[in-house]
Amino acid sequence: MVDVNGLAATLDEAARDVRAIPKLTDGTPFDVATAYAVQRAGIERRRRRGERLAGVKMGFTSRAKMVQMGVDDVIWGLLTDRMLAESSVDVARLIHPRIEPEIAFLIGREVRSAAEVETAVAGVAVGFEVLDSRYADFSFTLPDVIADNASAARFGFGAWHAPRDVSNAGLLVEIDGRPVQTGSSAAILGDPARSLRAAARLALGAGMKLEPGWIVLAGAATAAVPLPKDAHVRVTGAGLGSVEVTTT
Repeated sequence: MVDVNGLAATLDEAARDVRAIPKLTDGTPFDVATAYAVQRAGIERRRRRGERLAGVKMGFTSRAKMVQMGVDDVIWGLLTDRMLAESSVDVARLIHPRIEPEIAFLIGREVRSAAEVETAVAGVAVGFEVLDSRYADFSFTLPDVIADNASAARFGFGAWHAPRDVSNAGLLVEIDGRPVQTGSSAAILGDPARSLRAAARLALGAGMKLEPGWIVLAGAATAAVPLPKDAHVRVTGAGLGSVEVTTT
């Protein structure tokens, strides 16, 4: 029998202590269903400390990553209000942070089916996610990364715009004024709307509804890049403006 709460505590303590740990599956093999149970137990620990659910983040949204990990579906994790980085990120509180550009969706009303999720979107924005695997060397199996809440650490977004077609929006990441990644939102399952529908499907399948005010991060449009200390980062999306964050 896998100790779900014990594994969740191990990951939670690693994050709070800013300490990389070996893969959980090195000592306790477990499957994907158990991994999601560990993820939810970890989120429940955060909720007991006063954090509130703020949305959903999607992972493995590129075909190349799916092939690399040997999967045929995306994965997902949960966002909380304390993960929101409005203007700065303290990288000293993270183990080995990386940043990637995102398309963010704002949910305007409760989503009861995946088929209706696009009509429930109240806004779209350019965003970013800071990943921070709790595992040494950013090395993990599929169950490991799911249990680790899909490497979620911090996120942010720019100004909201009326819902629009973002199937092929150009994205640019700059660090201290230097371009470090360029890409297109088409890298996100061919269209971020597909990732949005998957978010609704997976959440509903787990007994959750996307709530008004929640954010859905559709997934990475480029590879993630290391996030250095004392840096200024700007992520720009064609037709969506930009979002900026500094690191300390």
